[in-house]
Amino acid sequence: MELKRRNKVTADFNMSSMTDLVFLLLIFFMLTSNFVTPSGLPVNLPTTKKSDNIQAAEVSVTITNDMKFLVGPKQVTLENLEAELKSALSKVSDNKFVVLHVDKAVPTEYFVKVASIANSLGAKVSLATKTEQ
Repeated sequence: MELKRRNKVTADFNMSSMTDLVFLLLIFFMLTSNFVTPSGLPVNLPTTKKSDNIQAAEVSVTITNDMKFLVGPKQVTLENLEAELKSALSKVSDNKFVVLHVDKAVPTEYFVKVASIANSLGAKVSLATKTEQ
């Protein structure tokens, strides 16, 4: 007399719980990642106390210590800065923000010129700094 088992044991592996876990980890790492846009050139930024008010950069303007002006990755002269900044701001959304990455050795006169150009184009201006240790 041969006895048969009613329940067969299968060696299948269900991947749905594994994909749920991978998507949860992906969401966790996306939410905890740093949203700061790095500057293209090494600029010695001034230091401030820790600030919780971080603004996402729509347009980045960099002034290096050897007086090179960059709008995003493109190098421009001070005379062409307004035209390039106007072109870059026309490509962004309604909230126009210009983040200035100014080396701390640059005279204030140039920082004020760039800030006034951005302000005249209707953009909000903020200065990028690094936090004190």
